[in-house]
Amino acid sequence: MDVSLFDYHLPLERIAQYPAERRDASRLLVCDRAAGRWEDCVFAELSDLLRQGDVLVVNDSRVIPARLLGRLEPGGAQVELLFLRAAAGSAWEALARPAKRCRPGAVVVFGDGQARARVVAVAGEGRRLVEVEGGGSVREVLERYGVPPLPPYITRHQKPGQEDWERYQTVYAARDGSVAAPTAGLHFTPALLDRLRAAEIEIQTLTLHVGPGTFRPIRSAKVEGHRMEAEEVTISSKAADSINGAKAQGRRIIAVGTTTCRALESAADEHGRVRPMSGPTDLFIYPGYGFKVINVLLTNFHLPRSSLLLLVCAFAGREFVLDAYRHAVHAGYRFYSYGDAMLIV
Repeated sequence: MDVSLFDYHLPLERIAQYPAERRDASRLLVCDRAAGRWEDCVFAELSDLLRQGDVLVVNDSRVIPARLLGRLEPGGAQVELLFLRAAAGSAWEALARPAKRCRPGAVVVFGDGQARARVVAVAGEGRRLVEVEGGGSVREVLERYGVPPLPPYITRHQKPGQEDWERYQTVYAARDGSVAAPTAGLHFTPALLDRLRAAEIEIQTLTLHVGPGTFRPIRSAKVEGHRMEAEEVTISSKAADSINGAKAQGRRIIAVGTTTCRALESAADEHGRVRPMSGPTDLFIYPGYGFKVINVLLTNFHLPRSSLLLLVCAFAGREFVLDAYRHAVHAGYRFYSYGDAMLIV
């Protein structure tokens, strides 16, 4: 299957540079697969659009301030490290830019110079294993010197604003580990969550720590040639039991975001029962995949030729999704992380 089939034209002005003034003031395109039509709504209306008994499953991963801007010692050349995950011993795997400056043995200093990172090994294309020296643990250094890891299509990604510390994070974020936001969840407010519960819509949580590979365009010419980077998933026995009980009663399972969808589908057995899970998934969902768990998908608008767009097309059909995207472009919807959302029923 050609990746080019999942391309579309997006004017640059449709890429959201800032979040909506209020989280739930974002627009919501409600797409009915069976009827083959869509309706323009507002996210704040979500509690009226769902059904009593629905189960809304959210990803409670918290975005860490994973991007560190530093300078090489000696020389002072500027470099950037995006800390991805803990590796063996005290080392962390990080994306280095420019990587050619970060050879093994290189030292990067941050802020006032009290925190330093030493490159100890090459870990793949653009990736390095680094160890922090001085200034406390890696987590302490990130909290002190790091910035929110905004995606590069947001023009201020090198210097995020104060609002990004709050808005590039869901209101229910609880478990540190993501280096990109599970963006479908950015639209929820505490008041909206309360209205959903009052409407007898059940809310369950799981965790998938979002890595950088999730948001990258597919580089291979054929869809089948792409490989997903593994991401860590945790689904508790309580959440699994609640989801399975709801499915047995015929209630709908609504995945908030592609990350939640991948986590649920990764944990499903051949009968569609969700098993408790604690471990990695590299599940790649593209057209032809048979969904086992979810009935409804709530998601943002995604980059052309991305694994996220392919997942949405697998769920709702390529032509229907791309037609809906064309409508969204024409109707002035805002795209990508800080953009608007779709509810696909």
